[in-house]
Amino acid sequence: MKFICLTLLIISGITDSISERYEVVGSADPVFAVAGEDVILPCSVKPNISVVDMRVEWFRSDLKDSQLVHLYEDNEVRNREQIQSYRERTKLNHPELQRGDASLKLSSVRVSDEGLYKCFIQSKSWSDDTTVDVRVEAVGRPPVITVDGFDHSGGLHLQCESEGWYPEPDLEWLDSEGVSLSSETTETHRNTDRFSVKHTITVHHSDDKIHCRVRLRHHMLETLIISSSNMFSSWRTSVIMISVFVVLSVIAGILIAVFARKNRDHDRLQNEKSRLQNEKRRLQHDHDRLQNEKSTLQNEKRRLQHDHDRLQNEKSTLQYEKRRLQHDHDRLQNEKSTLQNEKSRLQHERDQLKTIIPQALTHSRTHKVNVILDADSAHPRLTVSDDGKQVRDGKRRTERVDGGKDRFDIYLGVLGKDGFSSGCFYFEVQVKGQTWWDLGVSRESVRRKGSNSLSPVNGYWTVGQFYGVYQAHESSSVSLSLSVNPQRIGVFVNYEKGLVFFYDVESMSLIYSFTNQSFKEKLFPFVSLGHLYNEDPTPLIICDDY
Repeated sequence: MKFICLTLLIISGITDSISERYEVVGSADPVFAVAGEDVILPCSVKPNISVVDMRVEWFRSDLKDSQLVHLYEDNEVRNREQIQSYRERTKLNHPELQRGDASLKLSSVRVSDEGLYKCFIQSKSWSDDTTVDVRVEAVGRPPVITVDGFDHSGGLHLQCESEGWYPEPDLEWLDSEGVSLSSETTETHRNTDRFSVKHTITVHHSDDKIHCRVRLRHHMLETLIISSSNMFSSWRTSVIMISVFVVLSVIAGILIAVFARKNRDHDRLQNEKSRLQNEKRRLQHDHDRLQNEKSTLQNEKRRLQHDHDRLQNEKSTLQYEKRRLQHDHDRLQNEKSTLQNEKSRLQHERDQLKTIIPQALTHSRTHKVNVILDADSAHPRLTVSDDGKQVRDGKRRTERVDGGKDRFDIYLGVLGKDGFSSGCFYFEVQVKGQTWWDLGVSRESVRRKGSNSLSPVNGYWTVGQFYGVYQAHESSSVSLSLSVNPQRIGVFVNYEKGLVFFYDVESMSLIYSFTNQSFKEKLFPFVSLGHLYNEDPTPLIICDDY
């Protein structure tokens, strides 16, 4: 017994490779967009590594089922399940993917586009995401002021109205000194996704400027009306003024007829003078244009000289970069030689362990437990068999009576019904034919919402496969080089010693081991069919035939 435990501790120190990690970043502040215009939703990785060969997925996290906005996978756009309203309006800048920039261009912004967008980037060994808050503004029409007559005290009724805004704008009246005036009535109406506002006011002062101003965050439109003393005169004065105007108009017509012939020659001379002045202005304009062209050519000459100097500097930089790359190449060659020696040493150790691992697997099977999957913890897309031994992607979401408050919502995961807080336990899972899976054990208190990595720091001890790529989920994912594709995985846990081992049952070989772990809660069996959705109908099966 002591010999087997010592062997398992030796196996725990073996790792196969080191994977890179990155962080997905977006915008800490909301991104404001104007309806009808285009907007860029920022998303990139740090450090700035290429994401050309990664999966880039944009989706609305504030909508039910986290609906798809844009998907880039296997070096091409795959928008078959894209939300209908986003068709032909989303685009990634593919040359920028090489520099780690996965920002999304959204064309012809609509009010319905306002919400939370999640940018999810996944490589073969790592994944991360960020959320971008998009706020949409629609600028309405300029306010219109109309005069609505006088009241019995001689006050002038004014009405200001503006429409086509989103969200609801603020409308205010101001006098000539910029002092706000109180509105007497206020009306606000919403037509589909736009707002219209209408305010009225009564003015009792003449010779005053009245402003109607509409504000919306970064936009403002204003209209001015001048309330002159004529507006406050009585109708009798208006009639007298109109009569005087008519008389003066008749006299002016007579005078115009008398002097029309006399002024005809004078008008002809004035026209000729005007033509000459226009010609002079045209010549002056041509002279100014030639001067501008001369100045442009001089600026172009200076720009070319600047470009020449810049190219010389770049040439010098490239030569320095070439020497640095040669140095890096030599260093990498030395590291390659060191890794080859390490690989030979590990192979020697594996050969020594080939006879020991079958004994360890046989011992682990003596701690077999009966695992039944808990359907109430399963992701809404999953279908769990009645006996709790099989689980597959049901292709559609289902809701249970309990509302699913403790169910997974991103990972297609499900827990076992029974947990273990002491001793050793062992179970086997058939993964034959399935192309995307993760399995192992998890703490009772793990967070089931969101897309946290399945690593020990988050309460998971798991291994998995993603389309032929095998990996162990440490704090940094570890790629696994397996000689054969496992058909059945054995999971062994020693609670007190903090050990979790994964075996390929058919080849009787060790896949991976977690050691020196500290367990303080119940541990539950855990299986998953990937992230968001799984197109493979093959189920994962809890095995009892051993």
